[in-house]
Amino acid sequence: MKNNREKKTALNRLPAVPLITCDPYFSLWSNSDRLYESDTMHWTGRRKRVMGIANIDGTEYRFMGVDKTKPMEQTGLYVTATCSTYCFETAGVELQLDFWTPLLLDDLDLMSRPCTYLDMAVRSLDGKSHEVEIRWEFYGELCCDRGQTEKIGGGNYCSGKENIAWMGLREQAPLGHSGDSIAIDWGYLYLAASCGEPVKVSYHQVNRSLCASAEFHAVGAAWSQAALVAAYDDIASIDYFGKLLPGYWARDGKTINEAISEAVAGHDELLGRCNAFEEQMEKETMKFGEAYTKVCSAAYRQSIAAHKLVADEKGNALFISKECHSNGCAATVDVTYPSTPLYFCYNPELVRGMMRPVLKFAKSPVWDYDFAPHDAGRYPYVTGQVYGLMSYQEAAQDLRDGEEARYIYPMLWQMPASAQMYNFRNQMPVEESGNLLILEAQLVKLNPEKEKEELLENLPVYEKWVKYLLKYGSDPGEQLCTDDFAGHLAHNVNLAVKAIMGVEAYSILMDAVGRGEEAAEYHKKAQEMAKDVYARAFDKDHTKLTFDGSGETWSLKYNAVWDRIFGSGLWEDAFYQQEIQQYRKKCNSYGVPLDSRQGYTKSDWMMWAAALDSTGSAVEEFAGRILEFLEKSGSRVPFSDWYWTEDGRQCGFQNRTVQGGIFMPLLRARSSQ
Repeated sequence: MKNNREKKTALNRLPAVPLITCDPYFSLWSNSDRLYESDTMHWTGRRKRVMGIANIDGTEYRFMGVDKTKPMEQTGLYVTATCSTYCFETAGVELQLDFWTPLLLDDLDLMSRPCTYLDMAVRSLDGKSHEVEIRWEFYGELCCDRGQTEKIGGGNYCSGKENIAWMGLREQAPLGHSGDSIAIDWGYLYLAASCGEPVKVSYHQVNRSLCASAEFHAVGAAWSQAALVAAYDDIASIDYFGKLLPGYWARDGKTINEAISEAVAGHDELLGRCNAFEEQMEKETMKFGEAYTKVCSAAYRQSIAAHKLVADEKGNALFISKECHSNGCAATVDVTYPSTPLYFCYNPELVRGMMRPVLKFAKSPVWDYDFAPHDAGRYPYVTGQVYGLMSYQEAAQDLRDGEEARYIYPMLWQMPASAQMYNFRNQMPVEESGNLLILEAQLVKLNPEKEKEELLENLPVYEKWVKYLLKYGSDPGEQLCTDDFAGHLAHNVNLAVKAIMGVEAYSILMDAVGRGEEAAEYHKKAQEMAKDVYARAFDKDHTKLTFDGSGETWSLKYNAVWDRIFGSGLWEDAFYQQEIQQYRKKCNSYGVPLDSRQGYTKSDWMMWAAALDSTGSAVEEFAGRILEFLEKSGSRVPFSDWYWTEDGRQCGFQNRTVQGGIFMPLLRARSSQ
């Protein structure tokens, strides 16, 4: 048992509570305050039912899901970085459920293993003896996308050490579609328990569901406990430039039976490791206050599980993001960029794993631009950028129409430059070029020797991109940035700041490969650009949204945080103090708006902007606003990063990887040690 009730920093309410969070497809959430008030769902909002019933001394009570059975009384909810705990009391019995996934970023085999634990514990509250049976039913909806449950089949077997039940569609087409708000319809769901546990598992043909039951004899205050493992074998996870790759855990041929066996056997050890990790994370984040610690806990599992970890032919990690509730793009650069603080803090190799697919595509003939691409495909197809396509319109139309038809894009990466697949208007030239240069520089600063080989391999494209930034970055023309939902914008000051940091990043790269004179040259160019941009953007006591803006305009200058992390000194401290004061003046009930155009914010960028403050007080203050959103928002979806600051309504986006950006203040604190 995780004993999350003893943790002061456990969250007691979220718009949606993570239950199973392994990857973009194996995802289960509760979108109500009590586990029995609504059916469980996929992050998309599609119903994925799991029913939970407790039979106490012959009377049935419901603790999970919706039906006519009388519910137990839920007495507590406690959410930490790796676990969601529910507590119930009824008929003299207490029930505690722990849903936990050991997403420990320093262990890639473990974090990629598609297994979640469902721990059960019961005890008597009235001093009497009670017979308690806990029953679970996982319905076939979990294995299909669009209601084909009549085609579900399954069975049971004993592996020797574990009892296992399984189910899946009888007709399957692995990697049979791509898109955003869709769920998996291939692979198999498993429930498993140790032969030594008081848990029975089975496949129920009539209901087309997996069932589990555990019997307890509750006497006195001592807990009676049992554990169940839920696992999903997707068989084929990613089409990576024409090669079908399994999950990282299966890269050397490991079977799902072996993975389940490891999960069952490792339960107690992993529980200890998760507790130790949470204690260490809490120790570090509490330096910015309790609210910040809670917001980090809310972001942790979501960000990780919105990726899929696979390995390339050399065994290198590929950490493929899915642009959830946006357009379904895979390996999106301007989604990677905001998410990386979490991974820089706990395993930078995963940042490298995000960059590899994009850099591979950037070297293909079809990408003939002198700036960086936006993405490397649409999940689960990493076969070439799909954002801003000009050709292939008859088959796929635009991204959203293509999703409705669940179209799969062709092998775009194989096409020649003459195919002219992309239009310039819907690219993000300064955005993506700056992003990748900055991320490469941070990788190199963290571990120069380890990163040197891949740096040298990619140096030609980095040189091309930094030249683009020097030519166009000081005053970007009308183009999109990562905040593309706000539309095209010319003369974007924050985008110019990113260009400056991209040039400074290249200076760091030159230094890392022993080209000191060029490093000094690019650093000087970054200094000159920074001075010029500040002079043109300054307006009384803050910087403007655009260089040519009229009236009082402003925006979060979150890109400047890398000046703080790199220690480059491109802007004086007065600039940062002015900016923080401006953000405080504009702060609403649930946070600081993104800029002066609208009242919505992006919570990831809010934490990046807060990290500009060297005192740490802005982090504590703005994290408190985000926590208010989490505790009060009526938009019952996984942690939305884009919401209205006046009333806490979701504006768009949910379950996105970008919430890894909440960890930016922690990354900055570590960089200054």
